Amino acid sequence: MLLCIDIGNTNTVLATFDGDKLVHSWRIKTDARSTADELGLMFRGLLAGDNVEITGVAACSTVPAALRSLRTMLGRYYADLPSVIVEPGVRTGVQLAIDNPKEVGADRVVNTLAAFTLYGGPSIVVDFGTTTNFDVISGRGEFLGGAFAPGIEISFDALAARAAQLRKVEATKPRSVIGKNTVECLQAGLYFGFAGQVDRIVERMTEELGEVKAVIATGGLASLVINECSTITHHEPMITLIGLRMVYDRNL
Repeated sequence: MLLCIDIGNTNTVLATFDGDKLVHSWRIKTDARSTADELGLMFRGLLAGDNVEITGVAACSTVPAALRSLRTMLGRYYADLPSVIVEPGVRTGVQLAIDNPKEVGADRVVNTLAAFTLYGGPSIVVDFGTTTNFDVISGRGEFLGGAFAPGIEISFDALAARAAQLRKVEATKPRSVIGKNTVECLQAGLYFGFAGQVDRIVERMTEELGEVKAVIATGGLASLVINECSTITHHEPMITLIGLRMVYDRNL
């Protein structure tokens, strides 16, 4: 089976694929200080629990320190397996139609490939993670750019840290948009505020593109607000891992 690894700022997501079929997936916290041996033991422990035999590895990372440890780990624990790390020089089939292609995170390139392959284009991927990323794909599968916004959890943490009488609360939908207490007021502003933010940005992007075939929500926090977003048409939480599988197939 193919092991795909997506290292993000907050979480690392792993999945195994048998051909096109996703078989198992795991989500663990990202720690940039983890050594190669710690990563190796962690990954092997997860895989051993399901008695999975790995035949190849595909990975991407937005955390430079974690990427260095990942390279060392792959060379030490999976040296006999073919591996692909998404970086400049790796074939993705995605043209980067932006000012500075070196600035684009590997996850956004992989998302573009998967979104265009699965849904066509023009399309938009809304990735709910540490930041909320909007990735725009043209009708020819090009990455056109996008937008960044503070993530849901970052916003909750910032309010709790900067406002003396506010505290961190559970990120969930309140019973009403009109909060009857401090907790509900916080939840209402952030929950409906984020949904409105997503819809407005997608609407403006759609105006510039002329048409959009799909708006795909992904990321660990997507399920919190997508039911309130009128512009979201699909929810694919594993789109980055699916894209990693596609990149692996293109290169090996």
